[in-house]
Amino acid sequence: PAADLDSLWQRFSPSLADGHPAMLAFLAGSGAGSQPEAPGELELVLRTVIPKTSPHRPLAVPKREVVVHDVLSGTVTFLPLEEDDRGNLEVKKSNVYQIQLSHSDGEWFISVLIFCPERWYSDGVVYPKPTWLGGELLARLTRWAVESRKSELKSTLSLVSVMRYSKVYQELKEKYRSMVKVWPEVTDPEKFVYEDVAIATYLLILWEEERAERGVTAKQSFVDLGCGNGLLVHILSSEGHPGRGIDVRRRKIWDLYGPQTQLEEGVITPSDETLFPGVDWVIGNHSDELTPWIPVIAARSSYDCRFFVLPCCFFDFVGRYRRRQSRKTQYREYLDFILEVGLSCGFCVQEDCLRIPSTKRACLIGKSRTYLPTAEAWMDEQRTQYLHSRRGHPQSLPGEEHVLSVSRFASSDGGHRTFDAGTECVPEILAAECGAGPPTKGSWLPGFHPREKAEPVRNCATLPRDFIDQVVLQVANLLLGGKKLNTERSQDGSLQTWNGGGSLSLAEVARELDPETLWQLKRECGGLKTLLRNCHQVFEVHNGQVHIRDWRQELQKEKPSEAKRSQSSEAVKTRICWFFTHHPDGCALSAACCPFAHGPEELRPPRMFKKQRQAP
Repeated sequence: PAADLDSLWQRFSPSLADGHPAMLAFLAGSGAGSQPEAPGELELVLRTVIPKTSPHRPLAVPKREVVVHDVLSGTVTFLPLEEDDRGNLEVKKSNVYQIQLSHSDGEWFISVLIFCPERWYSDGVVYPKPTWLGGELLARLTRWAVESRKSELKSTLSLVSVMRYSKVYQELKEKYRSMVKVWPEVTDPEKFVYEDVAIATYLLILWEEERAERGVTAKQSFVDLGCGNGLLVHILSSEGHPGRGIDVRRRKIWDLYGPQTQLEEGVITPSDETLFPGVDWVIGNHSDELTPWIPVIAARSSYDCRFFVLPCCFFDFVGRYRRRQSRKTQYREYLDFILEVGLSCGFCVQEDCLRIPSTKRACLIGKSRTYLPTAEAWMDEQRTQYLHSRRGHPQSLPGEEHVLSVSRFASSDGGHRTFDAGTECVPEILAAECGAGPPTKGSWLPGFHPREKAEPVRNCATLPRDFIDQVVLQVANLLLGGKKLNTERSQDGSLQTWNGGGSLSLAEVARELDPETLWQLKRECGGLKTLLRNCHQVFEVHNGQVHIRDWRQELQKEKPSEAKRSQSSEAVKTRICWFFTHHPDGCALSAACCPFAHGPEELRPPRMFKKQRQAP
């Protein structure tokens, strides 16, 4: 409370003038040996620092400190506090540091200063080593000061207790970290396990606080639509919340969870047949095409049903979401669209930012309604009108096979739509063109296309070989400055000079490709970037820049372990060297050093290696 902060400062400030002139000079931003000046108007903040936990360190006690902001001198001083035997907070004379902004000769400077460095104590939790303050912190402050980009997201974990989150997250991380060792999917176990642990932690804290607000003890039930690997369902169920997950495709890891985790393989098509009246929460965690439908399904399931959605891919009610304005980022615009959906469905929608290793970490939560239960029929009519109004927005369909350019919404009753070609199309015909088949019984909007059960491979691996070779040659030609590439075999020999080419951004490369090539690449996940990275022998893609790979540098890098070296020795000479065949200067390496074959006579049959899976 402000009264406590005032009382603390009234006890501390007189002691500076009486017996600690050095501390007063430091607080006022005065140089060494100069006469301390009384600080100007000060802004005081009393804050609690919650330590980050780790498996090697138990949850430490939170620390409290006073932050003193002197606007006139351009300083912010951090004063650590300690509690005496009587429970009073006192300012410590150790671990005092200051961030100072100064101006000299037309330039601005940021400094990090420590008062009495000999008294500094680093506990490795709240107080880092002085080298970190001068190295890491100072560099970050400088970067933040010059960045013009403003975050479009809310503060992280603004709707739950950060203290409680830190404790529960560490407990769940220790409890479910064994999943990393037995992960049978091809996805990265470290990312997916700990990300789902973080999402589960957030929901558990959110639901815990909701039970306290409502004065109930029964744990909330849930359904996770598009549950994927099902780990979030497994954690929530294991922590006592009754629920189930539904996904269009079964995953290998489902068999490891046990009977208490209910996972179902099935297709969700938004309709009167896909409601969950007995469920407290509908979850959409990276639910793709179901993302905008999550608030609608929750709203129509029951008046007491709530929703949690973590948007990732940009989908509208039917097909891909198309941007409507350029003043916002695409991500911010899509979040606002889902917020609009929630409000149109009658929810009071809140936004929060999760602590997960992802750029798409904003979630939207609908916990309460904007209307009384008696107005449910009227509100459902408003939802129906809103859904029909969204049919007039441009949309791209799955796979981009058909792109319909909609000029206007022709009738208010949703009967017809007028297209640029002048053809009128009723909803049933539109649904057929979308590939969604006839409308489902009780369907809320024709044309919805659920995800295919068999996930298509879209990592550029299935593109025609001729197409890939053509793109590789074209990009290499751009990097080499237009110097003609060989289409026949080059002569092998020792080279005094070798043209390594220049560097181009992915955007610059894309501008040089013809529209048909770009269209085919955009149908693949990652597009041009993925194709160039797949061609590891020829290109190196780093920080959005494309370079021709120099294998002389590759051989000078740190040598691999004995196990990897023996396995890689079996894999050399299994493919023709691209540089030997196509580069105008040939290969920069001799045939003896190059891991690829300089001619058909050097080719070796490829060997099949079985994946070594770590034992649980």
